[in-house]
Amino acid sequence: MEVIYNFLEVILPFDFMEYTFMKNAFLAILLVSPVFAIIGTMIVNKKMAFFSDALGHSALTGIAIGMLLGMTNINISMIIFAIVFALLLNFIKNKTTYGADTIISVFSSIAIALGLAILAQSGSFNKYSNYLVGDILSISETEIIYLFIAFILTFVFWNYLFNKLNAVSLNTTLAKSKGINVKLMENIFAVLIAIMVMISIRWVGILLINSLIILPAASSRNVAMSMRSYHLIAILIALFSGILGLIISYYTNIPTGPMIVIISGIIYFITFGIKKLGIVNK
Repeated sequence: MEVIYNFLEVILPFDFMEYTFMKNAFLAILLVSPVFAIIGTMIVNKKMAFFSDALGHSALTGIAIGMLLGMTNINISMIIFAIVFALLLNFIKNKTTYGADTIISVFSSIAIALGLAILAQSGSFNKYSNYLVGDILSISETEIIYLFIAFILTFVFWNYLFNKLNAVSLNTTLAKSKGINVKLMENIFAVLIAIMVMISIRWVGILLINSLIILPAASSRNVAMSMRSYHLIAILIALFSGILGLIISYYTNIPTGPMIVIISGIIYFITFGIKKLGIVNK
């Protein structure tokens, strides 16, 4: 890790790189931003923005359940609950004639209310309130290693299953005719979202996680002219927003998460204006 720190000090000769917590936060952004961007592109394609938001809200219930069971590692209870939550949501969504947004809203509302009720009743809400906004500056070296593993697994997963996921997002009937197990693909993708959201929630925050996933992808969709450029632009926007947000937050004392979201939001409206003015011809 020391070698990486020394390298960062050379390529980024800023005064804040003297601090280990800033180096850790910078590395975390380099790892989590591309993953969020890639996942976000498919979430936007499949119109699943509410889904990732609901998963973020379910973190409170995962925390509450872990606390009730006396688990020392709350992250494990969050991940397990999120996976069950995502699979159950997919199952109910496929078994009802109601719109997906309605089912997701029902699950999201119940999850956040249940989590708040349990934590408030036990007097533990203040202990876990930092999960609402997150604090990427608190990330440790060990947690960066976990993020790196998640980063590798996500891109390996994407390399092998992207075409199938893309086919499912475009036309489920056509995907089935090509021999693709649509339900399996949807469940695998839901589990991937659940794991990445829960791994990152402590540093990104329950209230902000969906914005960081959706905004880079939505911005890229405004100006991208192909699927390849769609993914690449989303990754670049996510990295730019993350790095600039971290730097600005250091000098202004604004929390890093909200600052990144503000920058991502500004970029979205810029790309939206570009789209409306017809500067990019698709």
